[in-house]
Amino acid sequence: MKDAFFSFFDAVSKGLRGEEQFTAHFNGEISDFVRFNHGKIRQPGNVAQRHCSLTLIHGKRHACLSVCLTGEHAEDVRRGNEVLGRLRDWVQFIPDDPHLCLPDTVNSTERLGENRLVDPEQMVDDILHSVVGDDMVGILATGSIACGFASSSGQKNWFTAHPYSLDWCLYHKGDKAVSNTYSGFDWDADTLRQKMALARQNLSILTQPTKTVKPGAYRAYLTPAAVGELVGLCAWGGFSAQSTQIGMSPLMALSTGEKQLDSRVTMRENLADGVAEDFQEDGFTRPGALSLIEKGKLVGTLCSPRTAVEYGLENNGASGSESPCALDMKGGDLEEKDILSQLDTGLYVSNLWYLNYSDRSAGRMTGMTRFATLWVENGVPVAPVDPLRFDETIYRALGDNLVGLTKEREFNLSTSTYTRRSTNSTRVPGALVDSFTFTL
Repeated sequence: MKDAFFSFFDAVSKGLRGEEQFTAHFNGEISDFVRFNHGKIRQPGNVAQRHCSLTLIHGKRHACLSVCLTGEHAEDVRRGNEVLGRLRDWVQFIPDDPHLCLPDTVNSTERLGENRLVDPEQMVDDILHSVVGDDMVGILATGSIACGFASSSGQKNWFTAHPYSLDWCLYHKGDKAVSNTYSGFDWDADTLRQKMALARQNLSILTQPTKTVKPGAYRAYLTPAAVGELVGLCAWGGFSAQSTQIGMSPLMALSTGEKQLDSRVTMRENLADGVAEDFQEDGFTRPGALSLIEKGKLVGTLCSPRTAVEYGLENNGASGSESPCALDMKGGDLEEKDILSQLDTGLYVSNLWYLNYSDRSAGRMTGMTRFATLWVENGVPVAPVDPLRFDETIYRALGDNLVGLTKEREFNLSTSTYTRRSTNSTRVPGALVDSFTFTL
């Protein structure tokens, strides 16, 4: 994909006129997908796709169009030249963009991730052997992901990664199921079997009569998957320089110093250990790591080039959304094997979903528990709990009421495949919270 993209760009760039500038942002993948149901293969498939966003710039005016590349050089160049002509027709009627920002220097980079994936057939065999007799449903996605950038100034950037993700449930009946994910770069059959064994253990508890839990505040353990949902919601503007500048960040109280999280909470954008590329759509490069929260205090934001121009800030190569794509949260000192005894009596929350803000300015979040939420007594799970609605602030959950974080952290690659496989990821620990509020 790399040579084909750069050859395509060089060929189309020959059609530039005068002071025109030209950039291209590429996304491609060669992926295998396998869907499972009732513990059997239901739909195997392969996807190979290449998409390119082409931008023509003339002075402060610019326009962008996307094109699907075929891999056939002559045909792709024909399509690119056609798009270039359409952009030239459009850009003359577009007003100047006062916040247009282009890299001042040429900064070409190449980051080629090591491909340590095992054969997809081996993955499938391991999955099938680990769910014999189980009603398992899920989807496996594996293969290579590539991103590229090129500009008429001579800059060229390339990135490849080779991750896998397995998103699956063990199903009992009705709404009773245990959900889990397994993702990363190094497939390990033993790790998969351990995850399946734990899910099977939790599934056995779902066969017990359901316990009714009244609204109130309960001691709760949030698994890494649940913590990932909480910090993922914070990423909706919480680390955005623009949202902070206009006072719309859900972490404004953290930004102003009015409030802070527990001193054990540290987060950073960690591209070096994630799956996302180290450059953004306009060609600005991003650091391998960027501190966001240190010991409970906000120390950094994600600032895109446009935001930097508008507010007189220094950009750090963030994309236009100014959301983290490789959020990394430091672990604590709790042992995962001791979590149930540390929880003692309360709720074991496996998953959260439908999250949104109930009071954005106060960092207050609401959402539902999902799948295996268990009632624990004296360190022993005794009954499943029907879905509950929570309403809690980030300042209490990861601040005043935080008992501790687990040493073990879990890498979760986004399972989104809308238009293409996502490269967003989180690496977070589980959290034991002394008082977590449920309203329904």
